Amino acid sequence: MKAYFINKVLATTVVGSYPVVKGSGLKTLFDPFKSAVETAVADQVNAGIDIISDGQVRGDMIQAFSGKLPGIKGQDVVGKIQPASGAITAGDTKYAKSKSLYVKGIITGPSTLAHGLHISTPMYRNKEELALDLAAALAVEAKYLEAAGVTLLQIDEPIFSTGVADLAVGKQAIDLITGGVKVPTCMHVCGNIGNVLDDILKVNVNVLDFEFSKNPENLSLFGSKDLSGRMIGYGCVDSTAEAVETVAEIRKRIEKGVEVFGAKAMLVDPDCGLRMRSRESAFWKLKNMAEAAKEVRFAL
Repeated sequence: MKAYFINKVLATTVVGSYPVVKGSGLKTLFDPFKSAVETAVADQVNAGIDIISDGQVRGDMIQAFSGKLPGIKGQDVVGKIQPASGAITAGDTKYAKSKSLYVKGIITGPSTLAHGLHISTPMYRNKEELALDLAAALAVEAKYLEAAGVTLLQIDEPIFSTGVADLAVGKQAIDLITGGVKVPTCMHVCGNIGNVLDDILKVNVNVLDFEFSKNPENLSLFGSKDLSGRMIGYGCVDSTAEAVETVAEIRKRIEKGVEVFGAKAMLVDPDCGLRMRSRESAFWKLKNMAEAAKEVRFAL
């Protein structure tokens, strides 16, 4: 069915981030986050996740990229945005790839990045102009991730659900990134998407990833919507709560998704990143999610 993913119905994945579990000893002097990457990758593999990430442990979604792009100092845009001097996340992604056949590469979306920064230069008149130059710079990172062998390239645009961003420019910016790669692409938008879904559906990606656990009303929006052969990243685990849902609870959520989208059109994942959860909570949320997806898969 979907040749650009693994040959598995209801394959499980993650939105990306994982709790930062720092190590100790000499190796942390050279790379203080190496152990955190190793832990995040190992936990995802041990939880039974099909398409893992590198854990996104090196900073929040803004700082992880803004800190590497020329033209940005701290939270301030001080000059013309340029591509980074080298790969930003591909190193950790390659490590994840050494431990799992299927890995998702992740880039913070240009609109979300633009709205997380302050313009302190006459070079940019507004966030929209900034987003397009950020997209051009991030397109280079996308190619690094493609070369690293990712199964799927995800672009995170949580700002899209807030009504703050110009979605026409946001789409144009994402097109700049996705147009330069052949690897399948995904866009993650969290929150309630009721006011923006029609615009989001115009974005050229292979997978649209939304939260359906914390925002179950999102599911009712899709009754008459045509996905045009695309897949849904189906958020079925609450990333905002420490409490771990049971396998049975998650299974019921997945089954509701199957009724709307069909199992072959779904990738199963949490609502959002798990960075703010404890390691124990994050691990068991993923493990129970993987078990719930397995149960639904076998029942089909």
